[in-house]
Amino acid sequence: MADVSGSSGRIGSLDGLRGIAALWVLIGHAMLLTGWHLPLIGDPDLGVDLFIMLSGFLMVFHYQLRQEKEPWSEISTWSNFWTRRFFRIAPLYYVMLAIAIALGPVIFESRMVIDHFLEVTPQQPERYLDGSLENVLLHVSFLFGLSPAHAFRTPLPDWSISLEMQFYAVLPFLMLFIHRLGWLRGSIGIVVTGIAIAMATRLVGINFPMPAFLPLKMHVFAAGMLLAGALNVSSGRAFVHFLLALAFVALPIGGGMTMLREVVRLGLVVAFFALIFHAHLPRPLANPLNRISDFMGNRFCHELGELSFGAYLIHLLVMQPVIAYLIKAHGHDISDFRRFLLSIVITIPIVYALSAVGHKFIEMQGQKIGRTLTRRRTSAA
Repeated sequence: MADVSGSSGRIGSLDGLRGIAALWVLIGHAMLLTGWHLPLIGDPDLGVDLFIMLSGFLMVFHYQLRQEKEPWSEISTWSNFWTRRFFRIAPLYYVMLAIAIALGPVIFESRMVIDHFLEVTPQQPERYLDGSLENVLLHVSFLFGLSPAHAFRTPLPDWSISLEMQFYAVLPFLMLFIHRLGWLRGSIGIVVTGIAIAMATRLVGINFPMPAFLPLKMHVFAAGMLLAGALNVSSGRAFVHFLLALAFVALPIGGGMTMLREVVRLGLVVAFFALIFHAHLPRPLANPLNRISDFMGNRFCHELGELSFGAYLIHLLVMQPVIAYLIKAHGHDISDFRRFLLSIVITIPIVYALSAVGHKFIEMQGQKIGRTLTRRRTSAA
């Protein structure tokens, strides 16, 4: 019942959503760092929540496309899945991690200029300057998100990368659980377990500076998973999935939740569902949503989506020195809005040019390696 391309097994509007999520994070950080702010758009955490929901959806969606050839009941499916996801994420991340650690002192100096100018609490030096073997190994292994002391300890916004890898690690078990209990009972059980673990860690005094621990965001992943699960059920059942996804994202956990943030997260689920299942909505809604969905699946949006991971990783390394330069050069002589506008005009072309290079020469090569390894393993079996 969804707007899925039969030839490619692709939902085009998701490209636009990925691109929007990356731009949301970039623009939100630009607002935070320049002192000019708009509600909602200036909250990069909401962009990350959109990424998380997309990840939950896409992992289940791609599994459902492959389930006849690669059933979760076979261990080879797990190893193939983990291999593909590792080589999708790790190559560019490792390159950017090395660059971020090398540039740590420069980025830290820029951030001190920004924090002093905005008269906010300065960032902790160790976030930018910790090149210790322990910190590096935890980040290379993606385990840093499990450690409150290391979950937010590089110049990259990489706390969500560990979160993503934790999700990949447990996804086969989550899918087996859902297959056993069904989508509704299974997803409720997963979310309740996540909430219980999150509350237990808080009760024993374990607090994460960012929600890098999977139980803190499992309900948002589960919302995306439910929407993907709705692809293979009847129209009435799909709306039940939708309502349960709304209930999950309304849960006030996983960061500093406010009423406005909860309303926006509900809006993200509504928009997500409307774009994917618009053909089954009343015609006055379906027709404009169809046009929006087509636009968000065009070539430009596809390319924007392809560059979203690189833009997410790279943007702060470029943006902070740019904003620090603008502050040094112009100070209070220009308005906060003009400083924001100049920062994104300078930053966006640089970030997306670097992302294009990284996508072509690092991300795509990593994906090829992952596909080659899984093909060889499948052939050998």
